[in-house]
Amino acid sequence: MIEPVKLADFFLTFLSAASVILFGAVYALLFAYAKVSKMPRLMPLAYSAYAVLFASVITLAKVTNLFGSAFWISLVVVMLVGYLLAPHAIWHLCVGTHAASHHDDPVADKSDQTPAPLNFGSVNTFHQPCKEEAT
Repeated sequence: MIEPVKLADFFLTFLSAASVILFGAVYALLFAYAKVSKMPRLMPLAYSAYAVLFASVITLAKVTNLFGSAFWISLVVVMLVGYLLAPHAIWHLCVGTHAASHHDDPVADKSDQTPAPLNFGSVNTFHQPCKEEAT
């Protein structure tokens, strides 16, 4: 059984839980913006946000007494690995899906058209419609 959180640790619990949410979002946003805008200099900031997220998760797990059970320890580790790898997986999924939708359109006959190349340096790449209008 997990021990309840001590009253003295309530503020630290609240602060670390809020930090998990905040820095998880900052990591994902900086990661995505660095990829979309082709600004690799933002990646260290994204990984710095992940480092703060990591520290927040460890603090939260410690003050909520989660390190007493192998189940909770493994859950914390899975969560940290998931937070680290999810933006990478989502980025590759979005790029692959977007590229496939430009090249594999079964409705339109594109025998006389060359597919427009994706411009990964443009912020507007993912705002373009996937299906081109027939003229």
